[in-house]
Amino acid sequence: MEAWYALYTKPNAEAQVTRTLMARGFTTFLPLLPSRPDERLRPLFPAYLFVRCDLAILGIARLQWVPGLRRIVSIGSRPAVVPDAAIELIRAELHQIEQRGGLPTHAFKPGDDVIIDSGPLAGLRGVFQGPLGPAARVNILIRFLGHANRAEVPVENLRAPSEEDEEPREHRRSTRGRGRYIRYSTGSREATPQES
Repeated sequence: MEAWYALYTKPNAEAQVTRTLMARGFTTFLPLLPSRPDERLRPLFPAYLFVRCDLAILGIARLQWVPGLRRIVSIGSRPAVVPDAAIELIRAELHQIEQRGGLPTHAFKPGDDVIIDSGPLAGLRGVFQGPLGPAARVNILIRFLGHANRAEVPVENLRAPSEEDEEPREHRRSTRGRGRYIRYSTGSREATPQES
């Protein structure tokens, strides 16, 4: 019975393996991210593609010896069957991304301050960590409950802080008590003790 199988290729060999399999009469599916005019097509799952065949009739050896292919994704010693519903879900998601004009882009750089605008963490401030390219989810570092925590959030939930979002500056103490002044090394507010 025909089924979908996942294949793991050498780096950047997905298209080569797809062309070879198609030339041998196989039905293949290489999910590619919709590209913008200034980008080239990229695989949704780097180094992976799908092939539809009946391994009981063809035999596994017909797939294993394809140039650029590392292995058939297996569970134990048996090739793992990918459900038809999973392939349809991937196709539907790629169609949605294409309708939106591609993956969301952002102009954040590592170290930029960000505010989470929506979602369960809405209102929290953080520091952008990456990735730099377009991505559905990105990492930010947030201060929560007195600790710095890494969170992964959809990039569309982030925005750069505006002037209205500025946090009030912490009030710095000038003395330790009993006239003992504190010297701050950052310089903006240095108190000097009066020796007597």
